[in-house]
Amino acid sequence: MNPPAPDFRVKLEQSLDFFKQEHPAQASVADKMLLFLRSTPDCFERSHKEGHFTGSAWLVNPAGDKALLTLHRKLKRWMQTGGHADGDPNLLAVALREATEESGIGGICPVSEKIFDIDIHEIPARPATGEAAHLHYDVRYLLRAPHEDFCISAESDALAWWSSHELEAHRTELDEAVIRMQHRYFED
Repeated sequence: MNPPAPDFRVKLEQSLDFFKQEHPAQASVADKMLLFLRSTPDCFERSHKEGHFTGSAWLVNPAGDKALLTLHRKLKRWMQTGGHADGDPNLLAVALREATEESGIGGICPVSEKIFDIDIHEIPARPATGEAAHLHYDVRYLLRAPHEDFCISAESDALAWWSSHELEAHRTELDEAVIRMQHRYFED
């Protein structure tokens, strides 16, 4: 008999509770995510117009001294790779899939299955496509690439490996969440 499939909603709930204990400064964000998870059956579906879960990656190079950021084509901001869950409650798998698709790098592996960072942010409306403004409940994981060669996808205007020093030098151009992940990774 095969073991039962993991309940990724339960696993996410447990992981967010653990994250709150490890990172009390983000406890209120974790609480909002937990409330959304517990109260919204279709929270992993892009069709839930008010918001939905996404999975992202703080993707580091083999040496661990640089992180890969994408200049997002639609949002015109440097950020981590990531994207919609599209019904998949296994957000680590979503982060791995999105990092691979957006970077063209095969063989990306998790450094840990623990949540690395969380963020709730608004995605602006795009009237041309009929997409209303909505929230992304973004769960981020620490992943490692087996090499630094990448291929720019249709979702990006550019990709670049950034050292901590480079991130610091451009901090005014980066989202607060990217700076938080930089400090968490390079200084913790």
